[in-house]
Amino acid sequence: MLVPIFTLKLNHKVNPQMVAVGKYDGIHTSLACATSAGKVLIHNPHKRRLQSEGRMSGGEGDISLLNINQQVTAVESGRLVAGTQKDTLVIGTQTNLLAYDVDNNSDLFYKDTPDGSNAIVLGKLGSLDPLLAVVGGNCSIQGFDSAGNDAFWTVTGDNVSSLTLMDFTGNGQNELVVGSEDFDIRVFREDEIIAEMTETETITALCSMSDNKFGYSLANGTVGVYEKTARFWRIKSKNQAVSISSFDLDADGVPELITGWSNGKIDARSDRSGEVIFKDNFNHSVAGIVQGDYRMDTMASADQLICVSVEGEVRGYNPAAPDMSGNLMDANLEQDSIRELSQRKQNLMLELKNYEENIRLGSGNQIGEYDKAQMGIIPANTQLQTTLAVNSGDEKTPAHVELLISTSNETVIRAVLIFAEGIFEGESHVVHPVSSILSANLKVPIIPPKDALVDLHIKTMVGSKTSTQFHVFELTRQLPKFSMYSLIDPNIPDPKSSVTFQINDRVQRVLLWINQNFLMQEDLECEGNLRVAFMSLRGTGPLIIQMEQNSQMCIKTDNMDLAGDIIQSVANFLKIEDLQSLVEYPTEMETLEKVLVKVDDYHSVRQKLTAEMADHSNLIRSMVVRAEDSRIMGDMKSMRRGYMDLYDLNRDLINGYKIRCTNHQELVTCLKQVNQIIQKAGRLRVGKYKTQVVNSCRAAIKNNNVSSLYKIIRTGFV
Repeated sequence: MLVPIFTLKLNHKVNPQMVAVGKYDGIHTSLACATSAGKVLIHNPHKRRLQSEGRMSGGEGDISLLNINQQVTAVESGRLVAGTQKDTLVIGTQTNLLAYDVDNNSDLFYKDTPDGSNAIVLGKLGSLDPLLAVVGGNCSIQGFDSAGNDAFWTVTGDNVSSLTLMDFTGNGQNELVVGSEDFDIRVFREDEIIAEMTETETITALCSMSDNKFGYSLANGTVGVYEKTARFWRIKSKNQAVSISSFDLDADGVPELITGWSNGKIDARSDRSGEVIFKDNFNHSVAGIVQGDYRMDTMASADQLICVSVEGEVRGYNPAAPDMSGNLMDANLEQDSIRELSQRKQNLMLELKNYEENIRLGSGNQIGEYDKAQMGIIPANTQLQTTLAVNSGDEKTPAHVELLISTSNETVIRAVLIFAEGIFEGESHVVHPVSSILSANLKVPIIPPKDALVDLHIKTMVGSKTSTQFHVFELTRQLPKFSMYSLIDPNIPDPKSSVTFQINDRVQRVLLWINQNFLMQEDLECEGNLRVAFMSLRGTGPLIIQMEQNSQMCIKTDNMDLAGDIIQSVANFLKIEDLQSLVEYPTEMETLEKVLVKVDDYHSVRQKLTAEMADHSNLIRSMVVRAEDSRIMGDMKSMRRGYMDLYDLNRDLINGYKIRCTNHQELVTCLKQVNQIIQKAGRLRVGKYKTQVVNSCRAAIKNNNVSSLYKIIRTGFV
């Protein structure tokens, strides 16, 4: 069993997910943690030397404090300046990003980030030359070089919640893996999305592992590992995973997934199976897990796994000795495993006994039909059939996808368990028909919240009406991506908005895509030009798909998100790498115009409030000097008047700050809308044309060229 090789107390409360480690002088490893008091503490047990001026001040013992004076939202360390071994400390707040040279106690750069800084990662991205501090914020991702230049920018579907850099494709260059609040994990090769995986909750943490694998954690307590786009394994806990890391703890040459939990537990799981190979416990929630050579032990010369709790307790673990390779489980855990296996053995033995008893009774002549039914004996040719259909609903029932489950004879369905990711709360749904209406058929309504391909894993208990034992049928049905759309008369009026593009393929191939991705009772057939109409069951209006014999396609829908999903799905099915399109979305353009006007207004108000605050600050200095002069000279009346004026001015400053906070929140909301519209416009293209649209939109916004922005969204060109 591994035990900590060192423990220490920081005597400061540490914010969850805000722990970093780095060699800020290029030699000695230091620990950086954000505190709830708007400070970042630097703990360095090897060296303590501070410049006389700067943000950082001395604390107690080996701790120095970096004054941020804002709520810290993200902390990360890593190399940012080329040609040096020193790490840079990067700190994000809701409005700013600070890159700090800890060794010289000076700013590297300090930038405004109106989109916020929810997650930070440092390193080299793809073929981009400079080392970057990549910051995920309000639907946007920015990369800053060591001088603070905006060297990289792109948009994503929702607020970024986690980031990691890894060689996802195995081409020797880093891709950016992004987790966001819309439950999606996206992989960017520079500013191009090359993979997308949908999960069941917000992705709270990501970490790179070996052999194209990466670990992830969700807000609902799920932890797992992906190998490229395929999920290797996952587990779910009632506690929340606060921090994850990749570290070879058992010295077998393959890093494990280390997880720190909200209940204080730390566990290491095999990257191949998810099996726990080591665990330990803090008395309080884990704040972060990092790794570094913290002891600077020349004999060991290996990184330690460093775990920090929210109460400031730090523990360090060395990797196992070579003779312990792959064998870290302690005796207690072995006893738990033996107990669990014994319980499983008992359950299997009981099940086997029931089967043997049924066979014995069923082979004799003394058993009647009623007794057979009670034992759950059903005809050998019993089959379970499932059908999926679209139900448009009525006044009492909302529109839904209907799953019909039926048996092939007089047996009845006693219960159905459906497991499906992202559809049901808790990922599973159980239906128990009441005894009075038991039958061979059962209808289950399903309402997918978003358009995604979902596997329905169905377990059905089948028997007779008097059965006390039941047979369990297991099967899997696939719910098509666009299942919440019902086929309607194609001669309906066209929606106002549309996307037109050219593909090099036949109508029959597009028809095959429609038959596979929409839920219909029978496959569509078409001779000549194609025109198919669907009605959204979510109330977003009609969807019309047209294709001419000259291979020109047109998607007509007022839902820009849906049009993007359709184009990405078609491009993926037809293996299209680059696709340009002509976009007509007048409603979205009107919305964008109004939002941009608001953004300008909020920027103006912000600048005015900032100027007023600066003026007030100068006035406060002079008022304090005058009031103190009056006090020294014994003029109590003037002193009292001066401090009363100071009190009134302070109250005005507080009111101004509240107005500034409200203004900032409104500005953030508007910027999010702008970023989302750019992201939607990008999804209406594929490959290099998508990248071109996103970058051109960014340039148009920076240059305040609104007419150019509209043209780019519409045509894809400047």
